[in-house]
Amino acid sequence: MKKMSIKKDDLVVVLSGKDKGKQGKVLEVQPKSGKVVVENINVVSRHTKPRKQGDQGGILKKEAPLYACKVQRVCPKCGKAHFSKETDIMDVWFDSGSTWAAVAAERPYLKYPADLYLEGGDQYRGWFQSSMLTSIAVNGVAPYHQIATHGWTVDGEGKAMHKSLGNAVSPDEVIREYGADMLRLWVASADYTQDMRISKDIMKQLSQAYLKIRNTARYMLGNLCDFDPDTHAVAYDQLEELDRFALASYNNLVKACREAYDRYEFHAVYRAVYNFCVVDMSNFYLDIIKDRLYCGDDAGRRSAQTALYRILDGMTRLIAPILAFTSDEIWHAMKHAKGVDAESVLLNDMPGYEEKLALDAAGQERWDKLVSLRDAVNKALENARNAGVFKKAQDTDITLSVSAADAAFLEGVDLATLCIVSKVTVTTGPVEGEKMEDCLVPCTIAVKLSEAPKCPRCWNHNEHIGTEGHHPELCPRCAAVVGE
Repeated sequence: MKKMSIKKDDLVVVLSGKDKGKQGKVLEVQPKSGKVVVENINVVSRHTKPRKQGDQGGILKKEAPLYACKVQRVCPKCGKAHFSKETDIMDVWFDSGSTWAAVAAERPYLKYPADLYLEGGDQYRGWFQSSMLTSIAVNGVAPYHQIATHGWTVDGEGKAMHKSLGNAVSPDEVIREYGADMLRLWVASADYTQDMRISKDIMKQLSQAYLKIRNTARYMLGNLCDFDPDTHAVAYDQLEELDRFALASYNNLVKACREAYDRYEFHAVYRAVYNFCVVDMSNFYLDIIKDRLYCGDDAGRRSAQTALYRILDGMTRLIAPILAFTSDEIWHAMKHAKGVDAESVLLNDMPGYEEKLALDAAGQERWDKLVSLRDAVNKALENARNAGVFKKAQDTDITLSVSAADAAFLEGVDLATLCIVSKVTVTTGPVEGEKMEDCLVPCTIAVKLSEAPKCPRCWNHNEHIGTEGHHPELCPRCAAVVGE
């Protein structure tokens, strides 16, 4: 039980004395004496004498002060004087805790129980609990299937943002400087279950990641300018092996993103898409197929374009919930196959994981080795470039010394195309070069400047340049393509 502080105009009740139980309004509070004057309470009567000629004497009635401890403030609505502290949280949270009935259950376009309740991490004993208790009490079921909680937005150092500190970041400022998609990407990139940091430096770094995703899509679009998916697409079993591997990597991306979306882990979607664009696409697949796209024959080019189209189509759908404007921009710049709604990417389903695109265990092991070997060759090339051996990788010849088993494994593999060099020779004999024992294909790599003439069309060196009479300056491959 708690006594409430008394101030002027409060309604009070007398607790003792001849006026016990009477109520009145406080006219005056005397803080020094601890007394209050209450209207019509503790009225004192006294006789007065005339002070001058013409005055009349009489009886004067006036309220005398009472000690404040003898009165208690009362509620002006109910007239009660005693108040008890409420300890039942249900009473405090009942209004919001019953929104499942007042909002969700009353509207046909909403769903009860709801799929998800989203609030801050402090609501487990608040809204989440009161909603659950009221719904179970009435209907025997929780009002939601899942709940998700988030942290708070803080500055780059993890401090709370205040205008007085000058560390606040306004969404309007971010949109003006970077665009709305960058703000959406920041939200998606942060683990919202923890406190989310934002600052100008963080946004600047994130803008580089955004540009990497955007520029990867832009490169794909540029190489699909003459591709019609209904007439130029190549059947899966007729695609080149590298293109099938790229589709397998894309298929893994689809699986990772769909699972992350199902878990509401949007930062995992962002990370998967970013790594796919940087590692699987830019640093590997797109780098290798440049030669085939620009200089190869029509069959090889269409095979690469088929893979590019499927990857870009699916990746655009995957990023649409996060990069809404960017994905729509890509979608309108693409040509689409029949059955695809070209009006908006959001009117199309997300891609699903396809078993036919997945590599079996042997196929995955094969490509793990080839990717590891390419990384080892790139390391040797970088060291040779720093030593001044060459300026461009296409000016080099590579010799690989491997075991007999690995030599058999590498037989028939176009290593020159894979490593973007002019020539790769595989031998089981010893060579002087850089040892790569950590590679999945342990080897020694020798790098030297090619002595063969250079093809002006593809820039590769080839000892057979000049053997084609109609284009003596070109390598056999380029001469055949030009002569088509």
